[in-house]
Amino acid sequence: MTAVTIESVPGSEGPPWEYLLQTWQELDVPEGWRAEIDEDQIVLVPPPHAHHSGIASAVQRRLYTNLPKTLGIYQKLGVHVAPLDKLYVPDLVVMPRELIAAADPETSDPMDASEALLIVEITSKGNAREDRTKKYRAYARAGVPMYLLIDRFDTRGAMATLFTEPNEDGTYKRSDAVPFGKPLPLPDPFAVTLLTADFPG
Repeated sequence: MTAVTIESVPGSEGPPWEYLLQTWQELDVPEGWRAEIDEDQIVLVPPPHAHHSGIASAVQRRLYTNLPKTLGIYQKLGVHVAPLDKLYVPDLVVMPRELIAAADPETSDPMDASEALLIVEITSKGNAREDRTKKYRAYARAGVPMYLLIDRFDTRGAMATLFTEPNEDGTYKRSDAVPFGKPLPLPDPFAVTLLTADFPG
């Protein structure tokens, strides 16, 4: 990952959220890259490996099996973690379609992470620690009910973990982990089993 540090605004201890958000909105990010706001700086995330994209496609295809028509699955959707003033662009976000439809077409404001039903992050070599720690805590603080972490670089081997029942302290009460090759059931409103054996490398 490449960090773009935004200098402090005169008279402030650090860049305020509004200034960072405006800068984020005005960035000309190279195609395939993502820009996120974390730790008072804007971080550029390079395009993922083909296997990363293949996993995202397999998860999205499976989630659509029983997905209610009121929900949509979105890639590269910016989500604001309001309690921490962070902005992430997850691999997949499941959110009510009506909220997306109601978004102002004239702006690129991020969606509120607390409105997501499920957020999916797939680790890359350069960001695995952030997905396991920072984003885990951020999504729990935001009250995201389900966080699916697909970690190809886990020390135990490639794993898929579903975290549920978020706490305000930045943890999830429950986690269900399986190694690649084993099925991982997802509860309602998805009511589907992820077939991790279908995930590439």
